[in-house]
Amino acid sequence: MLITNSSIQPPFLQFNGHLQTIIPGLFRRVKGVNYLRQRLETPDNDFLDLDWSKVNGKDLVIICHGLEGNTSRAYIKGMVKAFNDSGLDALAWNYRGCSEEMNKALRFYHSGATDDLNLVINEVTESTTYENIFLIGFSLGGNLVLKYLGEKSEFSRGIIKRAATFSVPLQLYSSSIRLTEGFGQVYGRRFLRKLKDKVRRKAPLFPHELDTKKLKEIRSLMVFDDHYTAPIHGFGNALNYYQSCSSINFIDQINVPTLIVNALNDPFLSDECYPYDQISQHPFVHLETPTSGGHCGFRNGNSSTHYWSEQRAVEFLLNSQ
Repeated sequence: MLITNSSIQPPFLQFNGHLQTIIPGLFRRVKGVNYLRQRLETPDNDFLDLDWSKVNGKDLVIICHGLEGNTSRAYIKGMVKAFNDSGLDALAWNYRGCSEEMNKALRFYHSGATDDLNLVINEVTESTTYENIFLIGFSLGGNLVLKYLGEKSEFSRGIIKRAATFSVPLQLYSSSIRLTEGFGQVYGRRFLRKLKDKVRRKAPLFPHELDTKKLKEIRSLMVFDDHYTAPIHGFGNALNYYQSCSSINFIDQINVPTLIVNALNDPFLSDECYPYDQISQHPFVHLETPTSGGHCGFRNGNSSTHYWSEQRAVEFLLNSQ
């Protein structure tokens, strides 16, 4: 289903997608979120750090961050606070290597690592008694959520009540190219710098598997994925990784009410990330494309404590049951 009446009125000085992306990311501060950390051991002797924010709610929202993000990012904390204020407990989790401590295994995280999301969901269902569980994902985390719902459709419908995703690179290949063009290179280089640093930090633990000599020659995320992400995680090369993990290939199988919000001025997203024809007749997936919002920005110009994305997520997940 397509939602065509969506609109955001960004602050006056945030007049384009870049400013709507950068300013909230750099300057927003969210108060009132106090995490309780749980370390979840993985079957391969690694760990995931889960951050809980509880208000004694009967329902839970699980929140997935974006590329090189973590649970301390303002867009995550803002969403946590919005649902806490609505009476829900929140669980924001850090992907492998994204909390303060580097993970122990050779593998990192990637855009299709739904096995770890599945592990988190299993932990919640086995150790808690929440009446309803909701999923939220931003950017890479949105891709994870959509891929999970599609590939686990028989299982997820009985566990996950609804889901909402924001700024999702539904087609990974074309979105990766987007970060090599124009001002997109600024974002791409920032991500690349952080990813290279992680390889360097982990290399002493895996000297035969992680060759840091290649890093100096790598100038784009696609080349990084070709040399590191894809082979480390069993995809062979970047193109196979993108094809295997792009959530656009899993949307048709989703059978849980799901919202995708991709702003039209998002500087990260390619044209393929707005699949109007594919979703127009989908009985469960809603595609919403406001003209403004940037990438994981979505600040309204009003004085509300909660950003537009947070208000929209609460509305979709809680008021449409």
